[in-house]
Amino acid sequence: MTVKQITHCIKKAAALSLATGILFSQMASADDTVTIGYQGMMNPWKAVIAEKQLEKATGKDIEWRRFDSGAKVITAMASGDIDIATAGSSPIAAAVNRGLEIELVWILENINEAEALVVRDGSGIMAPQDLKGKKLGVPFVSTTHFHALFALEQFGLSDDDVKLINMQPNAIAAAWERGDIDGAFIWDPVLGRIKDSGRVLITSGELSNWGKATFDGMVVDKSFGQENPEFVAQLIKLIADADETYRTTKDSLTADTPMIKEIAEMTGGNANDVAGVLALYQFPDLKAQTSCVWLGCGAEGGAAKALQFTSEFLKEQGKVPSLADDYSVFVNASFAEAASKL
Repeated sequence: MTVKQITHCIKKAAALSLATGILFSQMASADDTVTIGYQGMMNPWKAVIAEKQLEKATGKDIEWRRFDSGAKVITAMASGDIDIATAGSSPIAAAVNRGLEIELVWILENINEAEALVVRDGSGIMAPQDLKGKKLGVPFVSTTHFHALFALEQFGLSDDDVKLINMQPNAIAAAWERGDIDGAFIWDPVLGRIKDSGRVLITSGELSNWGKATFDGMVVDKSFGQENPEFVAQLIKLIADADETYRTTKDSLTADTPMIKEIAEMTGGNANDVAGVLALYQFPDLKAQTSCVWLGCGAEGGAAKALQFTSEFLKEQGKVPSLADDYSVFVNASFAEAASKL
């Protein structure tokens, strides 16, 4: 799905009347069903989904919907189909710049080394300049798309020099097997699969160190959050607890550990690979989440700055028409602060 298509969907959703938005919220409240969109990255909170912890804690029915990319889940949210969603910082930035009424309420993970540009063995790509004229698969309007464009800029190349092809993760895996692409910027479990016949040229962690950080976050429909603050705080508390369990047990995790097995099952990955993938991420705790490092401190907070930097880059690339004056208005730490008291 292209940025233009996503823009069209978001504009269409923005044109809906306020009454329609309220109706969606009232319907969700009436039948106690909440719809949450998530992606297939490996992270501790997949155990929350697998064990139905949220359903047990709140008594609500949860419709879990899996998406292949942040762009797709944001489009569904723009259509009013999703109450809460997980997406990367790039699609979140694109959405808020297009007027979607959402708030970032939790940093699922600092991406670090968990996303990387991998080039195929035999592709002839030994150094960045060798990318010229090559075909790279990347899900558009994702964190990897943002970092792919940023990387090309640092290498003195543009998307006119390199053919970037919009592909979802499964399509990248298939195209790699067929030899249709020379490289891909992607996350696990596809990242792990293509590494077997390729090598990492650069990681998101390295690009973040160059000044453009990326993260995966949880966003909430603004109206839903206002009407259901206790529910959102409870969800965040469960995610924070899962992350803490991982942090305190990560040195003893095996393929047979229940959390590892659940993550593998939820993502379609190999249980033997899960611990290694998790180690590539950083999962901020509640204290870090509400501090200036991430959700706190208004416009000076890490999350607001990351959204600003991402938005500026997207604007330079012609992906969004204009920029907001203050990106802290799209960040709400109150739910995490409430969760810290549960």
